[in-house]
Amino acid sequence: MNRLAAPLLLALVGLAISSCEGRSQRAAGALPERNQQQPALSGNGRLLAVISERRGRPSVQLRDLADGRLLPLPQLKRHQPHSSPSLSWNGRYLALITQRGQRRLAVVADRLTGKLHPLPLPGRRDPIRLSLAPDGRQLALQVADQGQWRVELLDLSGLLEADRPGGERRTSASAEPN
Repeated sequence: MNRLAAPLLLALVGLAISSCEGRSQRAAGALPERNQQQPALSGNGRLLAVISERRGRPSVQLRDLADGRLLPLPQLKRHQPHSSPSLSWNGRYLALITQRGQRRLAVVADRLTGKLHPLPLPGRRDPIRLSLAPDGRQLALQVADQGQWRVELLDLSGLLEADRPGGERRTSASAEPN
């Protein structure tokens, strides 16, 4: 019985190891011909923002993963280069870093209204990297300030309405979880 068990056990171990291979799959609608960097996925997994070269400048592209089409971002065309994209839950808000002249700016694009909200930073702080909360109400921002790196949290609740998961509504302040 032991003679039969050893080859069977060896075959099962080999099968288990071969099925554990890491596999990667190209995202639907990915652009194979372009150099893509800094991916950001919306909280619901439907939208993908990436930075890729367009006309020699890093530019954000927003792709609907359901059908692979690129979504327009007209409010960002004049504000390049782009870096560090971050999306809210449904992708209504796209936060990123852009440049105007020699100055780097953190901005939030509201895709529903078409508005671009520049986020002023006091002093000579330059934004380096950012991360938008899924509901769009807070932004974590890495800044460079006089040679020091620091992370700041910005409250955007007075500027943006919440981007909540589909169907979720809050009707009163008492509905807040404890």
